[in-house]
Amino acid sequence: MVDRACTKCRAIADGQSCPLCSGTDLTKTWEGAILVFNPETSEVAKAIGAKAPGKYALKIK
Repeated sequence: MVDRACTKCRAIADGQSCPLCSGTDLTKTWEGAILVFNPETSEVAKAIGAKAPGKYALKIK
């Protein structure tokens, strides 16, 4: 199965819905990934708007 990125929150999902926001608008066209462990202290997480630990897409086309 191909990983997809949520167009709303950038979380990477392997199913039919987003694991973080439960959205169903997922795309196969994304680039780069980042793992966020502690979004409260991560500058990168703040820059992409990550609010919870998880795997996020850096660029969504």
